[in-house]
Amino acid sequence: MNKTRVLIVDDSALVRSVISELLANDPSIEVAGTAVDPYDARDKIKQLKPDVLTLDIEMPRMDGITFLRNLMKLNPMPVVMLSTLTHAGAEVTLQALELGAVDFIAKPKATDQSHILAVFESELCNKVKTAAASASKLKFHRKPVAERHLRQAPQIGPVSDILGGKQQVIAIGASTGGTEALAELLIQLPNNIPPIIVTQHIPASFSERFARRLNKLCSLTVKQAEEGDILQPGCVYIAPGSHHLQIRKQGHQLICNLNNGAEVNRHKPSVEVMFDSLLEVTPFKVSAMMLTGMGKDGAKAMKRLFDSGAHTIVQDEASSLVWGMPGAAAKYGAAKEIVSLQKMPAKLTKHLSS
Repeated sequence: MNKTRVLIVDDSALVRSVISELLANDPSIEVAGTAVDPYDARDKIKQLKPDVLTLDIEMPRMDGITFLRNLMKLNPMPVVMLSTLTHAGAEVTLQALELGAVDFIAKPKATDQSHILAVFESELCNKVKTAAASASKLKFHRKPVAERHLRQAPQIGPVSDILGGKQQVIAIGASTGGTEALAELLIQLPNNIPPIIVTQHIPASFSERFARRLNKLCSLTVKQAEEGDILQPGCVYIAPGSHHLQIRKQGHQLICNLNNGAEVNRHKPSVEVMFDSLLEVTPFKVSAMMLTGMGKDGAKAMKRLFDSGAHTIVQDEASSLVWGMPGAAAKYGAAKEIVSLQKMPAKLTKHLSS
């Protein structure tokens, strides 16, 4: 079996050493080399031909974002960003994902205990191998969503209508590759669509900025969900990175409930928790969508929604950066429709209008 060859790009000798040692523990990964800055990285890429880069953001001579922008235009390849969990780190990491980075991981701290480093090592190796597997999806550089003019989906009739005798709610789950997939989906939905709830695997310090970014891109109103929010048409509620998002029924309304319980499927927020909460909201009519993502979170709960009569739409493999979560949903028989990301807005609005 061919090993995944990784080039580590970081100006810190300590970080290069730690990342090299952790990656080398995985027998399916080979550390092809290290680079101290983007200029060094440019030469090492030509020389070593790595499958994946791990890339720091703050480096001398050229910052990681500038390097990533140039790389994706001239030589697109899988990149995993090494990020910080600060507000500034969140902003620049979301920008990196927009530019084409496959994923990101928070840098470990020198004070981290051994069990935290063990979790970091497992996540780092999984993200690197997943990124390598996505290489075929990066052959053609695509402009960031914010730079494209996407066709607005047709309006779906007055939101006050009771469709099929039941009020509507839309739920979307996503993980790796989901930040851009969500943007591409939401930007094409009409502003009179039923309320949308979203669980995207994202750190707590990132989720509010992610919601703000989507709000700027879309005609919909996008916000980070808060305890007690009443779901409104034309609005999107993003699960905070610190809590599971659940929906409860209160009279004729749906209310956001933030749950600070344990991780589910190794995630908080978890798509599984959000989807399962919708089993209790009849007489509301549920549409559930699963976008690109690593792992299986939400797939079994989507099958339970499907069995209860929900309309389920799963992103197809060709358009998914990672066909883990949508692939699992398809495997479990949870998908009413399996379509490309580009066709999902039209499929959803057609269903809602039927």
